[in-house]
Amino acid sequence: MPALCRDCCAAIPVEAPVCPTCRGRRLVRHPDLFALTVAHVDCDAFYASVEKRDRPELAAKPVIVGGGRRGVVSAACYIARTSGVRSAMPMFKALRACPDAVVIKPDMAKYVAAARRIRALMEALTPLLQPLSIDEAVMDLRGTEALHKAPPAVVLARLAREVEREVGVTISIGLAPNRLLAKLTAERDKPRGFAVLGAAEARDWLAPQPVTLLPGVGPALARRLEAAGITRLGQLAALEPKEAARRFGEEGPGLAARARGEDSRAVTPERETKSISAETTFESDLAGLDALETPLWRMCEKLSRRLREKDLAAAGVVLKLKTAGFALRTRNARLPAPTTLPETLFAAARPLLAKEADGTAFRLIGIGAQPLAPAAEADRGDLADPEAPRRAARWQAVETLRAKFGDTAVMPGRGLRPPR
Repeated sequence: MPALCRDCCAAIPVEAPVCPTCRGRRLVRHPDLFALTVAHVDCDAFYASVEKRDRPELAAKPVIVGGGRRGVVSAACYIARTSGVRSAMPMFKALRACPDAVVIKPDMAKYVAAARRIRALMEALTPLLQPLSIDEAVMDLRGTEALHKAPPAVVLARLAREVEREVGVTISIGLAPNRLLAKLTAERDKPRGFAVLGAAEARDWLAPQPVTLLPGVGPALARRLEAAGITRLGQLAALEPKEAARRFGEEGPGLAARARGEDSRAVTPERETKSISAETTFESDLAGLDALETPLWRMCEKLSRRLREKDLAAAGVVLKLKTAGFALRTRNARLPAPTTLPETLFAAARPLLAKEADGTAFRLIGIGAQPLAPAAEADRGDLADPEAPRRAARWQAVETLRAKFGDTAVMPGRGLRPPR
């Protein structure tokens, strides 16, 4: 069975307990090792790893990156995780679970700089690179073997070694036949991992796993599946397309296919997202601040959801209006701190709208987030606005109820007023 030494990156075509080249023991073996090309690359506890890189005295200590006692955890090192600390956990709970943790305020400029260096190393290996967040990406190295004079698995092992040497953090790699399996595989051997999953074994490996392992299966959907008697991916995978559609609607067949490990998505290089927006065209023209406030609020709610889906936050807002005569007006404002909360977006956009609502009839309204910031920077609270984390927690509770009972289960008053 082909093998790879992760210490010296040598391909080893024989069974051996250690690498014959460097005597290393970090060996990867798999029948498809040198044939697979799709890899999910994920940095290990990225923010905390960068902090430990810059402060070596913290190497053996639990480290939490996050806000003050009223803030939340942005990242936790693996030592802190053994005490139960997790990302997005309220800081007071994290410190209760791990009272000896060293807490460090996030330094996004430093993390972005490290992420760019890692991305540059990946971009040198293949044009088929799709960043997914600041600390993870998916790559397809098909067709690159002649260029690198090595199969993709060897190239990826070299990448992991380069990242450690040049950036000072570690990555975990999942190598598989498609994007979904690569992502799931990357989680199997963290930190500093290199895991491989072939198509022939994927369905058997997935079958006993809980349905929550599948990306996109959150608490609300998991409860729906459990109510139908489905708690394991094997049960979901066994559903025929018609039965899956009957029981779970139009998303059912795709859900069952993913439970079988099927994923036809290509690795598509994308330009970095510069802005995110939401807009609506009215059935009839609207004029006046009172009439325009309600649709503005609804667009702020929609923008808030889209930001969270992209793991981004708004550092500024852009108001977009189109008059009955199709003339476009845009107005913008910077925010004092990044946010994903609709009420904060609305509070920033409403004064812009008030200046434009001078009796002009409008056919369209929109709200955009520009510039963007990482979600980890959003609604952390400070001396000027210490209540931001509480508002964020309240809105998360609203979204949880909506996910379970529908979007109309909980609605702020301003969202109930019909447009005039």
